Amino acid sequence: MSYVKPAELVTRMVDAGAYKIQMSTRDTLIRSFMGAALLTIAAAFAVTVSTNTGQPLLGAILFPVGFVILYLLGYDLLTGVFTLAPLAVLDRRPGATLGGMFRNWGLVFLGNFGGAFLVAVLMAIYFTYGFSTEPSAVGHAIGEIGHGRTVGYAEHGVGGMLTLFIRGVLCNWMVSTGVVLAMISDNVVGKIVAMWLPIMLFFYMGFEHSIVNMFLFPSGLLLGADFTIMDYLIWNEIPTVVGNLVGGLLFVALPLYITYGKTATRKVRVPRTKTAPAAAAQAPASVVLADRAAEPVNVG
Repeated sequence: MSYVKPAELVTRMVDAGAYKIQMSTRDTLIRSFMGAALLTIAAAFAVTVSTNTGQPLLGAILFPVGFVILYLLGYDLLTGVFTLAPLAVLDRRPGATLGGMFRNWGLVFLGNFGGAFLVAVLMAIYFTYGFSTEPSAVGHAIGEIGHGRTVGYAEHGVGGMLTLFIRGVLCNWMVSTGVVLAMISDNVVGKIVAMWLPIMLFFYMGFEHSIVNMFLFPSGLLLGADFTIMDYLIWNEIPTVVGNLVGGLLFVALPLYITYGKTATRKVRVPRTKTAPAAAAQAPASVVLADRAAEPVNVG
């Protein structure tokens, strides 16, 4: 499998961010709509597997299938553009402005919500035979998730809000790592393996993903769960979005960009000695090239 070194990886991240900022409104909405729809179908699949087998780990292992499909098709999630778009602005790419970045975030949010909500409605119909029966066991499980992750946080007050925010941060630390790792190989199999690992981790740990929640909570409301729209917005979606932004930017985008995109040159003082020219010819390469920045190496 081909391997892309971190310095080139960062260049690809910046290129991707610049491309997304300049994408047309139509394409941004379509790609974000489809990205959320595919991801949330996978979320419904994972909850179904977990409920029917009683093995949450199995659901988490299989959930990344949705992320893989949407990534390979070039669709977008808000969690991904939170990480990539700011790098293009920091790198001062032509056309990559703060206004363009916020426009991209807003359009992706709208598209993601539309795709997730459509799947929520379709799944609610699926779980209730067109609202003619009580929800199936999977439908009840989704309702319980919605209740536990809204009212459950509210019961803990400030501590609950802090926990919700931290779970949002941790989520996009993992999800954006998956987005980035998918660029670390030019081989399809390599991409799949690399992105699968952090996505599986976030789902099993119960971290808060703003787009998955755009499906789970409307589904819960449609299936009769005991929480309100305001509970969903205040005690989940809004803090989760903020946490996702912080996690992707602070723990994925900036560390990679600072250390590989803007690597500082380490200058080494070469001692002056009275040696023969032949001795100078035998000097270590690290001395001869002392003023050059070190190339990143593969230590894995």
